Amino acid sequence: MHLRNRTAQRMERSENGQQTPSATAPIGIFDSGYGGLTILHAIRQLLPEYDYLYLGDNARAPYGPRSFDVVYEFTRQAVEALFRQGCQLVILGCNTASAKALRTIQQVDLPRWDAQRRVLGVIRPTAEVIGTLTTSRHVGILATEGTIRSQSYNLEICKLHPDIVVSGVACPLWVPIVENNVCDTPGADYFVKRDIDRLFSLDPLIDAVILGCTHYPLLMPAICRHLPPHVRPVPQGRYVAESLSSYLIRHSDLSARCSRGGTVRYLTTENIQSFREHAQLFLNQEVSVESITL
Repeated sequence: MHLRNRTAQRMERSENGQQTPSATAPIGIFDSGYGGLTILHAIRQLLPEYDYLYLGDNARAPYGPRSFDVVYEFTRQAVEALFRQGCQLVILGCNTASAKALRTIQQVDLPRWDAQRRVLGVIRPTAEVIGTLTTSRHVGILATEGTIRSQSYNLEICKLHPDIVVSGVACPLWVPIVENNVCDTPGADYFVKRDIDRLFSLDPLIDAVILGCTHYPLLMPAICRHLPPHVRPVPQGRYVAESLSSYLIRHSDLSARCSRGGTVRYLTTENIQSFREHAQLFLNQEVSVESITL
């Protein structure tokens, strides 16, 4: 069944005869794993009135080392699953998915599925705001291997701020450090310092560093310890949330189709207990989670 028909089935008639969204039209947040929980947390802090549905493809994580084609296919499956759950808007809370799959989904898949729905990423909001956060006009990126290789941040920043010089370094061990809950160990400190030093060896003029992976805010104490004092770390959550708020104001028709009950549900493709334990690490609270197959 076409997604547009599914949408129609979930619409209810109000007393004046106009269609209104059903009670189950949450904003979807997708990530290959757990890092998108930091994006969800920031969005809920700013926009608590909406319903949210988080989907973590934990069974197939990490996405970072995978090819463009594989990341696109996995992300497409996840977006379709969230649409089937009633989402009118999906945020790719994963930098790798935003870098490798977002454009194809927006340009190729959405027109076939339902042109009224939207899929947004986490790279552009940070790229838009970075021009206000740097004085030297030299910016660093710390991210996964896949995001660095995609050059997505470089391209977006160059389009929006052609005067900014961008340098990036892949940090392949940072995600395992976070997910194994060893952020406060000497080993974690060593690798954070090593990768930051590598970045500044490329460009010592950097004065703002984008944390281009949603796991990295959990390493913020170590990151701040090893960044030069004048350098600003730029986690994504706040800027993605502010960008989404502005987007919903500008697209009031889409906002009206998103339900407002202040609820959140969690879906995972992996072990439920494992998700609960990791979610508590990221959110500092217990959550109820359901299993899903993509």
